[in-house]
Amino acid sequence: MTAAPTSGFSAFALEPLSELQPGDDLAGTITGVLSRTGTELRSGDIVVVASKAVSVAEKRYVDLADVTPGTEALALSAKTGKPAEIVQLILDSSTEHFLATEKGPIIARHTLGYQLTSAGIDRAGTEGAWLLPADPDASARSLRDALHTYSGTTVAVVIADSDGRADRRGATVISIGAAGVAPLRVTEHGGKRQEETFTDLIAAAAGIILGQRGRGAPVAILRGISYDPSDEGVTAMLHHQP
Repeated sequence: MTAAPTSGFSAFALEPLSELQPGDDLAGTITGVLSRTGTELRSGDIVVVASKAVSVAEKRYVDLADVTPGTEALALSAKTGKPAEIVQLILDSSTEHFLATEKGPIIARHTLGYQLTSAGIDRAGTEGAWLLPADPDASARSLRDALHTYSGTTVAVVIADSDGRADRRGATVISIGAAGVAPLRVTEHGGKRQEETFTDLIAAAAGIILGQRGRGAPVAILRGISYDPSDEGVTAMLHHQP
């Protein structure tokens, strides 16, 4: 679809947000902060949520003591310096992988179809790890519907995940789940037509606020962006379907 152009938008973190605990009501937590800070969602807002927050709410924790590394995981661990248990989780969560350099990072194609550094596995101290949500698009739809129930406002939701690029250092932010916003946007100018991974652009814009380690702001709200409503989800634009 060709969405209306966006000439400007605003973005802000939803904070202070208390540390989530496994099984917490994520939508209830978000609306609680909105209420305490006197902030109201507006129709058309895009709520961008860090994937780890969703994983925590959905109890996607794995105790590393329950993980037994195999031969391949042990070899990759020796080469990359990653704990063998984490490497085994990466292998279990992916269909293929390669090393960006001789010593890593490990770039893996997740069973969900995404290509992610470490298959999206997020360390939880020395004893555990967080897996991605089992179905990020479904998680986004569920959160969008719950926010509508709480607030009565129609918003879109994008679930964002930190990711590295095989060709460069550092991390960026991409979308792994979406609801209420079309994942692709078509722009046309001068007779040229281009598909854009629109939810990735949204996630990247929010990533400036969300930050990386220790930022403590897992939710951002983007306001004023023009988009086509859709529940296709991020899965719709993947080359490799789950």
